[in-house]
Amino acid sequence: MDSNRASQDLDQQDQEQGQDQDQTDGGFPGLLSAEDSQDTDNSSQIEEDTDHNYYTSKTYGPTDPMSKDLWVNVDQMDKEKVKIHGILSNTHRQAARVNLSFDFPFYGHFLHDLTVATGGFIYTGDVVHRMLTATQYIAPLMANFDPSVSRNSTVIYFDNGTALVVQWDHVHLQDNYHLGSFTFQATLHSDGRIVFAYKEIPMEVAQISSVNHPVKVGLSDAFVVVHRIQQIPNVRRRTIYEYHRVELTKTKITNSTAVEMMPLPTCLQFTSCDSCISSQINFNCSWCHLLRRCSSGFDRHRQDWVDNSCPDETKDKSCDIINTTQLYPFTTTLVAKTTGQSRSRGETTTAGASSSTSHPPTSVPTEGKTTNISMPKESAAERKDTHPLHTGLILGILVVLLIMAAAVLVTVYIYHHPTSAASLFFIERRPSRWPAMKFRRGSGHPAYAEVEPVGQEKEGFIESEQC
Repeated sequence: MDSNRASQDLDQQDQEQGQDQDQTDGGFPGLLSAEDSQDTDNSSQIEEDTDHNYYTSKTYGPTDPMSKDLWVNVDQMDKEKVKIHGILSNTHRQAARVNLSFDFPFYGHFLHDLTVATGGFIYTGDVVHRMLTATQYIAPLMANFDPSVSRNSTVIYFDNGTALVVQWDHVHLQDNYHLGSFTFQATLHSDGRIVFAYKEIPMEVAQISSVNHPVKVGLSDAFVVVHRIQQIPNVRRRTIYEYHRVELTKTKITNSTAVEMMPLPTCLQFTSCDSCISSQINFNCSWCHLLRRCSSGFDRHRQDWVDNSCPDETKDKSCDIINTTQLYPFTTTLVAKTTGQSRSRGETTTAGASSSTSHPPTSVPTEGKTTNISMPKESAAERKDTHPLHTGLILGILVVLLIMAAAVLVTVYIYHHPTSAASLFFIERRPSRWPAMKFRRGSGHPAYAEVEPVGQEKEGFIESEQC
């Protein structure tokens, strides 16, 4: 798939009373900052080790003993901790919030709760909206599953304090019930390790229809940027930008297979400036003194990073930066004193300037202030060397053509490099008067409804077409 994917827009209108209204008329080109996984081998017997920048994945075939070891037998777990969600087990396109007993690191961020969906995935975002399938997910097998079509279909989860296991047990595809039931699970460990285990996969995952629901296997994370709309007071537009996605090979997902994903170091784990700028990992880590945070600029705190001018500060790559709150008052006082001294010595300075030039002053000193206007020799020479009018027109046309060519080149560069600094600069500072693009896919948008908490307003969400 093309790495230049289209992004997803989340338009939210925040009123002063705290109420949100749906707004579904926005669209932006998306961001995907890292390499996607590649299909290197179709054999399910061979262990695959793939680096996804944020995670390293290993795929185990049906005959590998690790595939059986990674499957968690829910029947042997503590019955008091195993929970069968009654609503999720009897509805279609529903999601429920699950609180964790431990902090789960996901892309370097610690999550305290998750949203389990009937469609075979876990939503990890903070902002709950109808389009949970778009981004910020942990998807062992995202598809159009409908637990309500069979009494044997259940959504089970349990938390033992160090791991959360979510199992979709004997679930059927809504539009292909006759194909059989699917049984698979996702295990999230407190150390950040993620395991996908598959027990029953009655058909090839690559053959599952994505007309009515996206079909995905992997991970995704994004950051949210808030734009204020000047024309409408107290209204904000939220846009979700996907900065990384892990796409696992669907052809390797069969009966009795498993995928283990180990987290790689990120900049967020460093808590001091020295350890941040001296880190030797896959990312270019920078330290922001104002936020006291280490980051590559691509994480869920992206807006704070930009709003506090951290990209400009990190160009120095130094830890010896004076606090700005102490620097500016000192500078202001120094300028004020210098100005006062200059005013008191105005006559002396003017006299010195008058004696050092052969041109007489064109004005008379008034109340201790003197204004000398002298004609330098260089200016007089330039006045004598005047260019014809047609030469100026030609130069002006050439300048305009150069500007137009540069604009075209910048546009092409931004389109093909959506994660560059120039691309992020124009995207995040998009004026609200610019026209917004709307993308539609018809019935391909599954509108998920949240089970808990009840009464919250859902937000409109638009997923644009992939480039």
